[in-house]
Amino acid sequence: MEDICRNCNIIKLMISLSTLFYKVLAIVFMIQVYNRTTKSYEEELIAGKKYIKWTYESPLGKNVTELIAKRKFFSKIYGMYCDTKLSTNKIPDFVEEFNIDMTMTEKKMDEFTSFNDFFIRKLIPEARPIKKDENILISPGDGRLTAYENIDLNNIVQIKGLTYSLKELINNENIANKYKNGVCLILRLCPTDYHRFHFIDSGIPCENHAIKGHYYSVNPIALNSIPKLFCENKREWSLLKSDNFGDVLNIEVGATCVGSIIQTYSPNTRVNKGDEKGYFKFGGSTTILFFEKNRVKIDKDILEQSNSGFECKVQFGESIGVKFL
Repeated sequence: MEDICRNCNIIKLMISLSTLFYKVLAIVFMIQVYNRTTKSYEEELIAGKKYIKWTYESPLGKNVTELIAKRKFFSKIYGMYCDTKLSTNKIPDFVEEFNIDMTMTEKKMDEFTSFNDFFIRKLIPEARPIKKDENILISPGDGRLTAYENIDLNNIVQIKGLTYSLKELINNENIANKYKNGVCLILRLCPTDYHRFHFIDSGIPCENHAIKGHYYSVNPIALNSIPKLFCENKREWSLLKSDNFGDVLNIEVGATCVGSIIQTYSPNTRVNKGDEKGYFKFGGSTTILFFEKNRVKIDKDILEQSNSGFECKVQFGESIGVKFL
C-alpha cells in the first residue's frame, strides 16, 4: 500500500510540474534574431521570460535554481512525465502556441505516444534539403547560430563579458590545443525547435565522451548570469574526422528539463554528410562545433551579426560557410 501511495504522489508531482511549466510557457517575451533570408531582424517568441529572469536574476530565484532547477532529479522527474501517455494532451496547445508546422513531420499529431515522442519528432526529407556540395559547410541542426573566428582557447565567448576555456569544457587539454586560433560555432536550440542534430560532413566519427554536470537553462538570460555555464552543465563531446573540414570537435550541452542527450551514431563507422548524430529530449539545448585553423570560412553575414551581438536563425542543412581553400 505504501508503494502505491508513493507512486501516486510521484505522478501527482509530475502533473503539478507539468502544469507549472505550461503556465510558464504562457508567459513569453520577444528578442531579436537576424533572418538571413529577408536580411532583417525579427521578433522571436521565447518561453518563460519572467520565470527565467526570476530564477536567474532575483536572490530568491537564484536559491531555487541552485537547490532545485539545476539538479538532475528535477530534469529527470519532468523527463519521466514527458515519456508518459498522459503528457500527449500538452502537444496540441504547444503546436498552436508556437506555430509548429506539422506538415513537415513524419508522424501526424495523433500518432505521438508522449510529449517526448513529439519533441524528438523526425521530419520528412523535403523539410530540410541539404547542400550536397562537399565544399559547403551546413548547419548541424535548427537553432540560433553565433560564430567566432581566431578564437583564444582560454577566453571563448559565452556571451558578451563572460568567457570560458575549451580545456574546461571538454576536460582534455591535448584535444583542446588542436583548435588554437580556430573557429567556434554555437547553435542554441529553443524548446520549439527540431531537436535532432546531424553530421556536417562525411567522415569517421570517434567515440563519445560524457561529462557529468548541472542542468542550467541555456537561455540568453541564464548565459548572462552564470559564468562558464557551458562548463557547468552536463555535456558530451566527440571528434569527427571529416573528409573536407579536418578534425571537427562536436559538443552537445544539456539544459533544464533535458532528460537525456541521446547519441544514435556508431563510433568508428563511416557516416555521410547530413546523417543523424543524435537528439536531445525535452528542453532547450546547445550544440557547439570547433574547427581547426584554416579549415573553414564562415559566411560573412553570420560573422557580422555575431560581432554585433545577434544570433542568426538557421535550419539543418542550410549553408553557413565554405571550405578554406
